[in-house]
Amino acid sequence: MKRSEKEKIVEALHEKFSRARAVLLTDFRGLNMLAMDELRSQLRDVSVEYQVVKNTLMTRAADGTDMALLKEHFFGPCAVALSYEDPVAPARILIKFSEDNSALEVRAGVVEGQIVDLAGITRLSKLPSQEVLLGQLLSLMNAPVTGLVRVLGGVLRNFMGVLEAIKRQKGG
Repeated sequence: MKRSEKEKIVEALHEKFSRARAVLLTDFRGLNMLAMDELRSQLRDVSVEYQVVKNTLMTRAADGTDMALLKEHFFGPCAVALSYEDPVAPARILIKFSEDNSALEVRAGVVEGQIVDLAGITRLSKLPSQEVLLGQLLSLMNAPVTGLVRVLGGVLRNFMGVLEAIKRQKGG
């Protein structure tokens, strides 16, 4: 590969590392092409890029980004999963895939600027999806309003009951 091609790759990777909300490093040694295609397909379905990168190029591209925190993990065959939207999606897919295919090893990652080890990535993968979390938040925000409406409705019902009792008492 020519130097100019390497410089373009490093520049493109640097831009991707800067934009990504989550970058997870994996070791894919032992995965056959069929399994690798399946993994890429699952990641692509949730808008996550997955690419194999030479460690020297990745080291240069990581300079000046949060990925520089992971330089100690740049050894052996490395592939990176880059998510620009949902930081949980790649963790969920990679952990599930590594449970089914022991050849895939999830090493570490950077999520929202914080370095995350395998245990952290595993915990991250167990979080509900963004839609579920938003639904739960909406439910929590809605609960006090619903309670207030029920209390006010009960006061009105009781008041109407008192008026009805007074009406009956007066013979009306």
